Amino acid sequence: MYVYDEYDQKILDERVDQYRGQTERFLAGTLSEEEFLPLRLQNGLYVQRLAPMLRVAVPYGLMNSAQLRTVARLSRDYDKGYVHISTRQNIQFNWPELAEVPEMLAELAKVQMHAIQTSGNCIRNTTTDQFAGVARDELVDPRPYCEIIRQWSTLHPEFAFLPRKFKIAVCGTEEDRAAIHAHDIGIELVKNSEGDVGYRVIVGGGLGRTPVIGVEICAFLEKQHLLSYLEAILRVYNQHGRRDNKYKARIKILVKAMGIEAFRESVESEWVHLKDGPTTLTDAEIERAKSFFTEPAYAEFDNTPDAELSAKADADPIFGNWVKRNTVEHRVNGYRIVNISLKATGYAPGDITDDQLELLADLADRFSFGEIRSTHQQNLVLADVPSNELYTLWQILQKAGLATANIGYLTDMICCPGGDYCALANAKSIPVAEAIQARFDDMDYVYDLGPLELNISGCMNACGHHHIGHIGILGVDKKGEEFYQVCLGGSQAKDASIGKILGPSFRQEDMPDVMEKILGTYVDLRSEDEQFLDTYRRVGIAPFKEKVYA
Repeated sequence: MYVYDEYDQKILDERVDQYRGQTERFLAGTLSEEEFLPLRLQNGLYVQRLAPMLRVAVPYGLMNSAQLRTVARLSRDYDKGYVHISTRQNIQFNWPELAEVPEMLAELAKVQMHAIQTSGNCIRNTTTDQFAGVARDELVDPRPYCEIIRQWSTLHPEFAFLPRKFKIAVCGTEEDRAAIHAHDIGIELVKNSEGDVGYRVIVGGGLGRTPVIGVEICAFLEKQHLLSYLEAILRVYNQHGRRDNKYKARIKILVKAMGIEAFRESVESEWVHLKDGPTTLTDAEIERAKSFFTEPAYAEFDNTPDAELSAKADADPIFGNWVKRNTVEHRVNGYRIVNISLKATGYAPGDITDDQLELLADLADRFSFGEIRSTHQQNLVLADVPSNELYTLWQILQKAGLATANIGYLTDMICCPGGDYCALANAKSIPVAEAIQARFDDMDYVYDLGPLELNISGCMNACGHHHIGHIGILGVDKKGEEFYQVCLGGSQAKDASIGKILGPSFRQEDMPDVMEKILGTYVDLRSEDEQFLDTYRRVGIAPFKEKVYA
């Protein structure tokens, strides 16, 4: 992973000192709330319903064990002993004291972590596939390109005050695990007929109040032009994006208003001034970025580890089920990718305690070359585990409550913090998630349903990405009461789609029954081996609506 040089560290340390002074002046009354607002937002600090919330950047979801231990210690010393994994692969502290945040940032800086640009109207953390570098379906490792974008976008003076927040995602695989069509800019690493690496660029996607699937603006961009082309898009947006209405300020609205052809022409016109300029990527610079993502010292195995794994899985069905549900084939023989579910029944989705974080740091050191990854599905990943160590790892995870075998199934739901924490939320989302987990605790039934994405948001800001869940739930306010709207048919994959609203909203206590009717309709209508989304796309929304509102 990327390691800061002396200049990176100096910038970060000076930023912490700067923010410490700003906080002290605010608390002393010499900075107004209005003056302090943009300063704290650009340092990742929100004022939530009950306490400030500090969002820490995890560039493309990659951390080392030392960073994880620091997060664990800070959650214990400055918070309530747990943190939340966000859908941008970041980490959120929900209960810090305002006055103590500068000290937390200073501690984070010691392990090369920060909260810069995790909020505010700037370019946010670039996200990618949690299996980057180890996935079998990978065409190009996206991490060096994410790092290049990170370095370019961090503290970029021209894009510090955009019309609205701006999100970029990158993928380099056959399966899109980064939801590139739901971002302001989505980048897919591709190869042309000559085998040259380049980028397919998608623009104008986004969720929130007006969900839009992004559209292709460039089918193949040569690799040296990545930054100049991104800069051209950002310039057009910065110049023409609306600033008079924050609900109309995202780039998706501008692209819709202009039309993709006119928007593309504007970008191309701007690009003329930037192309082949100082931001042109040289081969040497790309190789420099790649040098931070070299292969770890993989052991060489014959087929023995896989044979041992199969034997253990046969001998212990619970272990075998966990291997089947929570591990993924690795591109290197003798290794597996391990998903660690943070969706155990009875716990808030995406939350993890300080003790569990420290345990995972130890396990990362012992089994996975000291690295761990966060996912936009709010789970964690050990990417490089030898197959012959899986049984030992599973036993340890099981004792720690981290071996829930539900990755990709109904109870592995994405859920924002909602009204329990967020000042923007219209309704609580965690109690709905917990009620659904409790209702569907029969894992045989959950497995029989097949892969299914359930996404829950507490408001139109859509931090739970409800629009692109196969089943999406949105908390709404109706005359001061919390209700929940359901949409069906969303997808974050390469065949991305926005879910359709089922009908009038429901009370919180009705949601498990509503889910039961939706899932029952699917089971009744599905063909053999047909997954939920395929059935929905074949039969449409009508039979679900008829059953739920009968």
